[in-house]
Amino acid sequence: MLTILFDGIAYGMLLFILAVGLSVTMGLMNFINLAHGAFAMAGGYLTVLLMQRWGVPFLWCLPIAFAGTALLGAVLERTLYRPMYRKPHLDQVLFSIGLTFMAVAAADWFMGSTQQIIQLPGFLRGRTEIGTGDWILGMGHYRLFIIAVCAALTVGLQYVLARTCFGSRLRAAVDDQRVAAGLGINVNAIFLATFAFGSGLAGLGGALGAEVLGLDPTFPLKFMIYFLIVVAVGGTSSITGPLLAALLLGVADVAGKYYIPKLGAFIVYSLMIAILIWRPQGLFSRGSKA
Repeated sequence: MLTILFDGIAYGMLLFILAVGLSVTMGLMNFINLAHGAFAMAGGYLTVLLMQRWGVPFLWCLPIAFAGTALLGAVLERTLYRPMYRKPHLDQVLFSIGLTFMAVAAADWFMGSTQQIIQLPGFLRGRTEIGTGDWILGMGHYRLFIIAVCAALTVGLQYVLARTCFGSRLRAAVDDQRVAAGLGINVNAIFLATFAFGSGLAGLGGALGAEVLGLDPTFPLKFMIYFLIVVAVGGTSSITGPLLAALLLGVADVAGKYYIPKLGAFIVYSLMIAILIWRPQGLFSRGSKA
């Protein structure tokens, strides 16, 4: 039971890394980017190429995947996304879904439809067990690594958004772009940096999740609903909400598939519906009392 809880927490942490960039773009930039999973897939495939063709160590691939997808996000933000900021949300949804299907087709063309395999370094492939009987806790070293990375990212993101000058300028630009620009804030540069950073986080999540979730061209479509659940349930006004939502989703998904395999997905969606009925704006939205 403790092992299931641990695996669920690790899975939830991974979902948080994958989805937090979408939470940032939706909550702080008011832009619905359903192509977010394509950036995660790009980070995963970049890691595969670096490891399989050039022999780059896995730990070095993680910052490269972040930087590479952040650069890709910056380029696309300047060329494709920026004209869509003032468009209705329906136009944003259709635009980003179109990009998703284009990314899926491109990945299938260049990388093939088979699932990619990543060889983790030896120190991340082990497993440590504590306790005995029903209360034994089996901790995979790679899942411990994921939890540690996620915890560090959470603290860092919370600090940047709440304690730094960049976070203050970002919140000002979101609240009123015209007033922020009148105060000397470069709104376009702020949005560019924010979108690039969110894309980089998605790429990092894709690199971390390639071994756990599997990586193939359908990755953005398979996990799009999970990203949206994390954002919808957690709300978009803070980092805490998506983190808690991702942990709930991860534990519910792992426990459901273990104890009731045929109803695993049903449990996740039932939990989502119950939370949204209780708090329609999300667990930690501006309109809630949490």
